Amino acid sequence: ARGAERPKAEPVDLAVRVAFNPNLTTQLFNAVMAIIGNVNMLAIILAGAAIIREREHGTMDHLLIMPLTPFEIAAAKVWANGLVITVAVGLSLWLVIERLLGIWIVGSIPLFMAGVTIYLFFATAIGIFLGTVARSMPQLGLLFVLVALPMNILSGGNTPLDSMPAFLRTVMELSPSTHFVSFAQAILYRGAGIDVVWPQFALVGLVGGVFFALSIMRFRKISAAMM
Repeated sequence: ARGAERPKAEPVDLAVRVAFNPNLTTQLFNAVMAIIGNVNMLAIILAGAAIIREREHGTMDHLLIMPLTPFEIAAAKVWANGLVITVAVGLSLWLVIERLLGIWIVGSIPLFMAGVTIYLFFATAIGIFLGTVARSMPQLGLLFVLVALPMNILSGGNTPLDSMPAFLRTVMELSPSTHFVSFAQAILYRGAGIDVVWPQFALVGLVGGVFFALSIMRFRKISAAMM
């Protein structure tokens, strides 16, 4: 009947369950995010500083008169610094995160290290480009602040992408740092395999190749000016 009272709705009892961190342990998230931030910082600074130091000590002229192309010189900087950072990341995962902090890594560490290697190709290319733009170490530090801090803050590790404005979110979805954070969390926290993260690997490698080409062009330009 129309005059009959409707039954009152029962109160909803929400039970929030966290799938991959049920105890909400901060170390599980912060430790991996610290490694990601340090990878980004060290890759840019070490690669850029290698170019600056060669110029400050006058050894850049020695490299230019050798039978080496600018591509070979830049590639040596990329792989030398990338190898050091890769070893440091592996030791940090095994010694600090698993042994000292007692955090259990769910996914494949070799797959994560492969992703780190691909991302280092991009980050060291950024460092070389900044090293060719800066004239001294203080200038490199200022450029690092302008480039690396937005990459870290807006990559999704500190600020969720869903809370960003639509335009900024679209821009950051093209950044390799965002995909680095995404596939690192997917591999280490959720045990994702290569069938899940290969699109992110491909995008990071593609953008890294573009920036490496730009850094080579810039390095070749300053090399021609010094000769």
